[in-house]
Amino acid sequence: MPEAPQRATRQYRRRLSPIWIVPLVAVLIGLWMLYDNLSGLGPTITLQMKNAEGIEAGKTLIKTRNVEVGRVEDVTLSDDMSHTVVTARMQPDTERMLNDDARFWVVKPRIDREGISGLGTVLSGAYIQLLPGHGDEPQRDFDVLDQPPVAPPDAPGIRINLVSQVGSSLSAGDPITYQGFTVGRVENTEFDPDEKEMRHRLYIQSPYDVLVTDTTRFWVSSGVDLRLNSQGFRVNVESMESLIGGGVTFGVPEDVEMGQPAEPEATYQLFGNEESAREGTFDRYLDYVLLVDDTVRGLSHGDPVEYRGVRVGTVETVPWHFAAPQPNALDRFAIPVLIRIEPQRFDDTMQDFDADEWRDRLQGMFEHGLRATLKRGNLLTGALFVDLNFHDDPEPYEPLTFEGKKVFPTTTGSLAQIEEKVSNLLDKLNDVQIEPVLDSLDETLTTTQNTMQQVNEIADSVDALLDDPATRELPGNLNKTLRQTRDTLDGFSPDSQGYRELNDTLSRLESLMRDLQPVARTLSEKPNALIFDSEDAPDPQPRAPRQ
Repeated sequence: MPEAPQRATRQYRRRLSPIWIVPLVAVLIGLWMLYDNLSGLGPTITLQMKNAEGIEAGKTLIKTRNVEVGRVEDVTLSDDMSHTVVTARMQPDTERMLNDDARFWVVKPRIDREGISGLGTVLSGAYIQLLPGHGDEPQRDFDVLDQPPVAPPDAPGIRINLVSQVGSSLSAGDPITYQGFTVGRVENTEFDPDEKEMRHRLYIQSPYDVLVTDTTRFWVSSGVDLRLNSQGFRVNVESMESLIGGGVTFGVPEDVEMGQPAEPEATYQLFGNEESAREGTFDRYLDYVLLVDDTVRGLSHGDPVEYRGVRVGTVETVPWHFAAPQPNALDRFAIPVLIRIEPQRFDDTMQDFDADEWRDRLQGMFEHGLRATLKRGNLLTGALFVDLNFHDDPEPYEPLTFEGKKVFPTTTGSLAQIEEKVSNLLDKLNDVQIEPVLDSLDETLTTTQNTMQQVNEIADSVDALLDDPATRELPGNLNKTLRQTRDTLDGFSPDSQGYRELNDTLSRLESLMRDLQPVARTLSEKPNALIFDSEDAPDPQPRAPRQ
């Protein structure tokens, strides 16, 4: 073998010296450890929250059912510094939990209407709670909730939406009650600036979700409902929780069918109170305008329109288009009031509603004397209501319109009539000649003064008589006379000597009278018996008359 190839072979063998095997094995082990470490790491997630209070990088844990499933690695501010960005490393077996239904929130000490929670974090520190989701879309970026969720997304029950005007004081966690029993919670609430209304999302737990139907009405439960209006004084008290924090209650109005079960994510209107919810069922009505000549002080939105004590409608607006020209502006300047006649109050099951037919019916009643008046419904508050009734000899009915609405004919109310009578009385009083009355009053006062002077003189005379010593001795003399009379009467008692002597005398007198009875009888028969002796004469013999 040539010398040059042999030299090259020896050099190559020197390069493949066994000493190089050690670093090569070390590199392979390092690569394997790196792979094993990377393959054993869980996914990285990003959490966005308003502030990082209680959150510390490398210490704050992420838990599910009090089991550690991750740890916070980094806490930074967002690029626009409007919120906090938290980076956390999850454990390898948590991918199935991280989807579009997962929820995160910070567990820390809280005091709310449901009590005190999170006291265990006082010593251990705050941690992030994960509520695993069951969605189909994996997700790695999440928004941390300000409050714990009311229920998991897949919890049995129903979720619905409420729409209300600005001013409803509801917040997440407020109770939803049915006849005073809590059946759900408000999940979240937000304001829609475009529609200028509040939107609330409610969760009603099973099995109470069957209580929600397409005829259900929702209203705000403020704890205490205090009302003083034309219908009187009423107080309604809800649960203590609602009294403290408010809430929502619901139900089906009376005389309304239960309806079909509600669909998930259905939208309902939130009313301010139960009465408004009840009135909301009357969605078919006729609009009329009252041109009122009387004062409308005490009449407001929602007051009843009654026909002989039965409610048939509602006052809608007071006043309505006050500055609009009136059909008879030359004769008067009335206050327009918009009312609604609600035929559904007569029949809640009304299916077919023909507005023209009802208007023709009412017009016929107008021609027969149906008129509207304002009456006092509550003397304490001065609240008014609209009363409909038939009147004798009313002003002839003339069809009128005001701002496109038909005019409901009116007549002067009892209050205006009283004011007119009072005004007439004052006019009569003004016509009364007061000077003769005043002169007569002066004479009467003078006579009264003289009479009082005489009374004073008599009183002085009585005082002088009472001060006389003889008058003072009169009671003693009277007592002495009474004692003597008593002693005299005591002498005629059954046990006294005089009574016995009188009794004996009367007995002897009675005996004497018995003895004198024959003498008195003889004298009665023969008055001369005391002078002539009493001899028996022979019986007379009858004789014939002489010829």
